[in-house]
Amino acid sequence: MNSTWLEQACLTLNNNAHSQATEHQMQLTKPPGALGKLEHIAIQLAAMQNKKLPEINTVQITVFAADHGIANQGVSAFPQAVTVEMIKNFSRGGAAINVLARANNATLDVVNLGTAYPAENLKGVIDKSIADGTKDFSQQPAMSETECMTALSVGAELIDQAADRQSDLFIAGEMGIANTSSATAIACALLERPAEDLAGPGTGLDNAGVAKKAGIINQSLSLHKLTKDDALKILETFGGFEIAAITGSYIRCAQLGIPVLVDGFICSVAALVASRIKPGVTSWFLYAHASAEPGHQIIMQALNATPIVDLGMRLGEGSGAAVAIPLIKSACALHSQMATFAEAGVSEKNE
Repeated sequence: MNSTWLEQACLTLNNNAHSQATEHQMQLTKPPGALGKLEHIAIQLAAMQNKKLPEINTVQITVFAADHGIANQGVSAFPQAVTVEMIKNFSRGGAAINVLARANNATLDVVNLGTAYPAENLKGVIDKSIADGTKDFSQQPAMSETECMTALSVGAELIDQAADRQSDLFIAGEMGIANTSSATAIACALLERPAEDLAGPGTGLDNAGVAKKAGIINQSLSLHKLTKDDALKILETFGGFEIAAITGSYIRCAQLGIPVLVDGFICSVAALVASRIKPGVTSWFLYAHASAEPGHQIIMQALNATPIVDLGMRLGEGSGAAVAIPLIKSACALHSQMATFAEAGVSEKNE
């Protein structure tokens, strides 16, 4: 898939469907606003799907995995071998996202974009390896321009396939030791914030580990001296293959009109990058949950986003978004199946 897809415009939401869905909500047998966020979700999905009564039938979850050169600086509580070990766990069906995909009858794909340790051919794992992980961005850019564009295009290509399967909701997940460092560096560069504002424990660093991580990120930001306006260069310099692929997948969803349910910290940073590359993408985003990773709230503010739930989760893999699938389906069911005041013979609110 060549890079010309990136030039394609994002689709716009259907304002007429939004209005029809809003009017329909006002006619249902409940006080206006009584279902809270569920009402807004249904109305937003109606505008996305171009119909008054939205529905979610085919959920696509894609976990993108890759390794990060910055792991060499000791910024993670876990060794880099865990990335491949978790890919094997995904293949065997034993990870949290496997359980949640089964529970929600969702299609799950796992994509290996490049790991530091060998990963043999694994059942259910799509091999899209670009290199043996990215380079150490504290020393040099994490990716070449070609590698970054390749990763973006892998994400877009998989969305084309999801569209062929008529997927009506997309969830991206990620796996990659040290990818919170990568995501934090990207966010700091885009938002012009010091690493102390966004750096968190990731897989379980203590306070000293978080301070070390923030220091390395700050040094790296000073080394590369990038401006906030060049999102692609920032992604190329600090990103991971999986973060770039997620960014590409989000942009492609907006180009093809597929609603996106954004997961936690890493995926929200990819959403932020996508929004800087293609501002129209955010119309196609629902935000699943408030991650316990400290920097996530800052990313949510930058995206003007409100998460659906706050369960204190910080696992990644797309797990927080997968947990929210029943709420999205419930929003659609309530919107479509509740009786109106006229249908039920219930008196409406006094004027």
